Amino acid sequence: MNVALYIARRYLFAKKSHNIINIISIISVIGVATGVTALVVVLSVFNGFDSLIAQLYSNIDADLKIVPVEGKVFRIDSLPFERVRKLPDVAVFAEVLEENALFRYRGKQHIGVIKGVSLNFSEFTGLTSKIIDGEFKLWRGSQPMAVMGEGVAYYLNANLAHFDPLSIYIPQRGRSISLDRAFNRKVIMPSGVFAIEQEFDARYVIVPVEFARSLLAYDSVTVSAVEINLNSNANAKRLKSEVEMILGSGFRVLDRYQQNESLYRTMKSEKFTIALILVLILVIASFNIVGSLSMLIIDKRSDVETLKSLGASNQFIQKIFLFEGMLISIGGSIIGILLGLFTCWLQINFKLIKLEGRGNFIIDAYPVEVQLTDLAIILIAVITIGYLASRFPVRIITKRILEVKPQ
Repeated sequence: MNVALYIARRYLFAKKSHNIINIISIISVIGVATGVTALVVVLSVFNGFDSLIAQLYSNIDADLKIVPVEGKVFRIDSLPFERVRKLPDVAVFAEVLEENALFRYRGKQHIGVIKGVSLNFSEFTGLTSKIIDGEFKLWRGSQPMAVMGEGVAYYLNANLAHFDPLSIYIPQRGRSISLDRAFNRKVIMPSGVFAIEQEFDARYVIVPVEFARSLLAYDSVTVSAVEINLNSNANAKRLKSEVEMILGSGFRVLDRYQQNESLYRTMKSEKFTIALILVLILVIASFNIVGSLSMLIIDKRSDVETLKSLGASNQFIQKIFLFEGMLISIGGSIIGILLGLFTCWLQINFKLIKLEGRGNFIIDAYPVEVQLTDLAIILIAVITIGYLASRFPVRIITKRILEVKPQ
C-alpha cells in the first residue's frame, strides 16, 4: 500500500487529540454525501420525466417526419417519394394532412387541429392503446369517423352515447364573397376518445386523410407531411440521411427529437440548471474539508516534524493530507451515491412521493430512472471538487503554519 495513503487512512479513522476535528470530518463527509444524494435523486427524477415524455410522444410521433421547407402542403406523386416508400427499412409510409379548424358539437365550440391520416397510420401509432372511450376506428364501411382527444371532448362536452355528429369548419382558401361562404363545413361521427398528453389531447381530432382533403378542397395526392416508421433493426440516423439525399433541399426530414425540439431542449436546460445549482451547493459543502484539513495539519504538527526527521520530503507530507481530503470526498460520494440509489429504489417500488394537485395524471408518483452516465459524472465532479478543496490547505496552510515549503 502507498505509505502516504496508509497514513492518511489512519488519520481519518484514528481518534484526534481535539474531538472537534473528528466532528468537522464527520460533518464534511455528511455534507458531501448529502449533496451527492440530492444530485443522484434529482437527476434520476429528470431522467424519469424525460423517458415518460419520450414514451408518451412515441405514441403520436413517427420515427421520421417529412415536411416542406416552404409552404404548408406538397404533392407525393413524384418519383422521389416512390423511392422513399420502397426503401427496405421503411415499414410504414403514412400520409398526413393537418390544418387548424373550428369544432362544433351540440352548440359547444372549440378551436383545434384536424389531422387527416391514411389508413395505415394505426400500424405505428400507439393511439389504439390510449383509447378511453369508444374505439380507434377511422372508417365504418364507407362512412368516415373521427377520434377526438380527451381535451377536445371535454371542451365540446362530447359524449359518444349521444350519437351526434361533429361539425368541422375550415376557412376557405383565397377571398370569400360573403361571410356565410367563408368556411368549408363537413360533419363526421366520432368513434372514440384518446388520452395521451394534455396539450395534444386538447388540440387534435384524427380523421381519414380523404375526409381532410375533401374538406380542404385538395386533390388525392396533397399532404402536409409524410410520417415514416422504420423496421425494428433499421438505423434511423442513416435512413434519415438517405431520405434527405433522395428528396433534396426542398424538404426537411425530422427525427423524434427534432419533432419536439423545443420541449426536449427545455427539459435538458432545466436539468443542467438544477444540476449546476446542486454542484454549487456541493462546492460550499466542501469548504468543511478545508476546515477539517487545516485543523488536522495543526493537530498532527508533531507527527509532521517526526516524519521530516526520518527523511520525509515536503511532497510526501503534502500527499498525506491531500489523500486525507480525497478520502473524505470519495467516502462522502460513495455514501451519497448509495443513499441516492436507495432513495430511488424506494420511490420506484413504493412510490413514496406522490404528484400533488388535482386532475387526471398519467402517473401518480414522480418517475425515477437511474443512468450510469449520471453517476459517473457525479463521481468525477465530486472527486474534482474534493481535490481542489484539499489542495488549498495542503499548499497554503502547510507553508504558512508548519513552514513546510512545497516543491
